Amino acid sequence: MSTVKETVDVEVPVHTAYNQWTQFEDFPNFMEGVEEVTQLDDRHNHWTTKIGGVRREFDTEIVDQMPDDRITWRSIGGDSQQRGSVRFQRLDDLHTRVELTMDVEPTGAVEKGGDMLGVIDRRVKGDLRRFKDYIEHRGGESGAWRGRIRPGDPGAPL
Repeated sequence: MSTVKETVDVEVPVHTAYNQWTQFEDFPNFMEGVEEVTQLDDRHNHWTTKIGGVRREFDTEIVDQMPDDRITWRSIGGDSQQRGSVRFQRLDDLHTRVELTMDVEPTGAVEKGGDMLGVIDRRVKGDLRRFKDYIEHRGGESGAWRGRIRPGDPGAPL
């Protein structure tokens, strides 16, 4: 499994950065290779990606979510194995640090070769730069979900 960690500082308040990140269906606007994200319920999303000509569909489950602090997820089913966390740190009233950590299991020769060449790392860095541009130029979030999900909640993994 390959681990990628990247940080970007955005010029918006922490609640704005967090609120925008909860709008999963907007991810194709700043994540390269993400064709569609469909939010199934508060905890589950269905992803369609096309990276390097390889199309994948998979679901993710949010396992821990605290407003203005973090969102942690894992993939379930499908043909993509990953887990990760995005954290939001208030720097001051108008600036937020966004830190994304992902563990990805590349499958197949093309993905494994791309991982060895740093393709996954560069893609995550680019996605965070595009998120910065996206949220700063919007001037505000497109929506928000401020619910709390805890490990051990009904329907959550233990």
